[in-house]
Amino acid sequence: MQKRRIAVLALPGVQLLDVSGPLDVFAEANVQAGFAAYELTVIATAPGPIASSSGVRLIPDEIVGEGTEERVDTLLVAGCPHADKTEIEASLIAWLRAKASQARRYGSVCSGAFALAAAGLLDGVRVTTHWAVAEILAARYPAVLLEEDAIYLRDGRVRTAAGVTAGLDLALALVEEDLGREIAMAVAAQLVMFFKRPGGQLQFSRRGEAAPAGRAALQEVQRWVAAYPALDHSVSALAERMKVSPRHFARMFRADLGMTPAVWVEMARVEAARRLLEEGRQMPKQVAAACGFADADVLRRAFLRRVGVTPAEYRRRHGGGSSVDALAR
Repeated sequence: MQKRRIAVLALPGVQLLDVSGPLDVFAEANVQAGFAAYELTVIATAPGPIASSSGVRLIPDEIVGEGTEERVDTLLVAGCPHADKTEIEASLIAWLRAKASQARRYGSVCSGAFALAAAGLLDGVRVTTHWAVAEILAARYPAVLLEEDAIYLRDGRVRTAAGVTAGLDLALALVEEDLGREIAMAVAAQLVMFFKRPGGQLQFSRRGEAAPAGRAALQEVQRWVAAYPALDHSVSALAERMKVSPRHFARMFRADLGMTPAVWVEMARVEAARRLLEEGRQMPKQVAAACGFADADVLRRAFLRRVGVTPAEYRRRHGGGSSVDALAR
């Protein structure tokens, strides 16, 4: 079988795991397959070592515009912190378009999506990226069809992954495409990773937390809600606290925060529930009562809406009790 050439473009300041994670998956696939199914290449934008965000330096195999003209099977652009603030030069855009047109498939890990979007290579395509920059990508490139909660996505020839470790999930999915489920499962077992990671990336997201905003009087009310989520936080109750009419309060709240008081209160209560599920051993019905939800089912619906998984699933994956119990046994 002919080797598939995997090329990872590493921009200055690249997140190291965005490069090393997928490459380790492909390298392990070679081991599990028993032959060199993949040839791995790291490409830089300029001569010399690539300084990663952690300070570790990578030695590239090729330089954009100076390397071999050999066609790549798969082109991936690795992400880096502040990718949303980095200008992509015209020469790199031209190179990306040329390489992507020749490749069997192309895509990005994490915020590497910004470079592909700047080149117009994600227009009309379903993609994902790191939750922290998803809204920026969507606003800057409205032709991109962003799916914020996805761990990774496949649309036509394009493959995109969410933040950092999701690059491993994407690479494993590519191995399954190329070499089959059995080898991909063997790779996952060897690397001690999920074959199919449960849930989406919003369970890890801290964007959209109910942080106080708006005028000082409104911020005082919001801090009250966050401190005592189980109390009555209806519009009338909050308006009474501010000594204004419910109608005036609701209008003022929407003007300052861009949402209704009810939406903000739900966000604050879900955030309080997340903390309890992460830090304690309370069951969902106890968490619901402590955070102002009528019952566990109301908490479950709000949690699914805001986080993308159920409270029970979130507690199982992110709670501290399981690891402590395991160490104690």
